[in-house]
Amino acid sequence: MTYQRDFERRLRIGVVGVGHHSYRNILPALHYLPVDLVALCDMNDALLQRTALEYRGVATYTRTAEMYEREHLDAVLICTGALHHPDLAIEAMRAGLHAWTEKPPAMRVEGVDRMIAARGDRICAVGFKKTYMPATRKTIELIGTPEFGALRSMLAVYPMTIPRDGAALLEQGKRHNWLDNGIHPLSLMLAVGGTVDSVTTLRGPGEDAVGVVTLQFGSGAIGSFHLAGGAPRGQAIERYEFYGSGQSVVIDNSVKVSYLREIPFVYQSQRNFIGDGLSSGTIQWEANHALATLENKALFVQGIYDELMDFCDAILDERPLQVANLEFARHLMEVYEAALLSNGQPVAIA
Repeated sequence: MTYQRDFERRLRIGVVGVGHHSYRNILPALHYLPVDLVALCDMNDALLQRTALEYRGVATYTRTAEMYEREHLDAVLICTGALHHPDLAIEAMRAGLHAWTEKPPAMRVEGVDRMIAARGDRICAVGFKKTYMPATRKTIELIGTPEFGALRSMLAVYPMTIPRDGAALLEQGKRHNWLDNGIHPLSLMLAVGGTVDSVTTLRGPGEDAVGVVTLQFGSGAIGSFHLAGGAPRGQAIERYEFYGSGQSVVIDNSVKVSYLREIPFVYQSQRNFIGDGLSSGTIQWEANHALATLENKALFVQGIYDELMDFCDAILDERPLQVANLEFARHLMEVYEAALLSNGQPVAIA
């Protein structure tokens, strides 16, 4: 592990938005990245100045245009909200900077299209942290082995609801938890399963409905996203299951990955549930919470470090992003919109 103080090559960055999420997750992650924090920007000057006290010598601005004019920056991290992300990212890229935005990238697909049109040769990333989780990367590795076979189906369980009148929500441009947090499990499902051809949503009763969102992947795999609204708050119930040919992978609450393999079984005479040797049964990996190591910190377990590190490395090494580029963001927003528009019938994605 290399810390900020040890990197020889660094990016000069600015951070736009110092609200609670940025302060709790993004700014602390800079400690582990190849960056020099040059400037902070926020419209709330009082909050901005209190935040800047922790970063001696950092410049402060209430207008992004002034920050770009006065500071020599390589990149900017934007953490303000879906409504403002497209315009702020476009402004930064037109100023010659690489841009990273927190999720969601926009309110609708149209916002991502505008970002793509303005990107040019700049790198623009979106903070889909679950696509970078160590558990997600391990799952993709296991599913890619010949032994696993083709991915046939997947199940995601996440404490979510979805609005009943999705079309009106999109037309009115209203924020909702389906946008703010529903794209977390959706991004993980797309990172593992690939592109989606159609989306079908079945809703239960209530204005904010529980239900199931079914994804038909281009590969032929089927994904079932169980919206577990009404689950007890504070309980760790997030779960993902992926099924192949006689093998499966399970992610429990981001911190545990289980690789399940067939155990020899004869119905008439089976008496040993374990099986012999090490070539069958289950293998598990789990974060070690007994030690004060980085592996069990949310910045690493949740993929925040890895998504930001990929953005920095892509700039320094002049290479494409591994996952969370604007094309991935656009397709994810297509799936998000299709789930809102579906009322029990498949909505095709071109």
